[in-house]
Amino acid sequence: MALAKLGVVVLDCPDPHALAGFYAEVLGGTVEDQGEWVDLKLPDGQALAFQAAPGFVPPKWPAPDHSQQFHLDLDVEDLDAAEKGVLALGAKPLETEDRSRTFRVYADPAGHPFCLCAC
Repeated sequence: MALAKLGVVVLDCPDPHALAGFYAEVLGGTVEDQGEWVDLKLPDGQALAFQAAPGFVPPKWPAPDHSQQFHLDLDVEDLDAAEKGVLALGAKPLETEDRSRTFRVYADPAGHPFCLCAC
């Protein structure tokens, strides 16, 4: 029997509202701004949260000597179309050269790594 259930994944960032807006454009959902804390309620009932972190330093990709801490895998139907969309929203490519793979790695506008993964 589990002792707990996952409530929400929280991303530290310099601007919670801006980063929630980025992920709302990528994933859909509704942004609920609470000031230094912002919730993104996704259409399927899941949620992401964003917390203001003064002095935030983004993780490095890839860097074995600097932990990436976590990353999100986002399932997509069309890697090329999804890539075009996230780049237009401000994502930065980190590892996208090998077009034969079923995933590509990007950084969100605050520098957190995430993958677009072919379903």
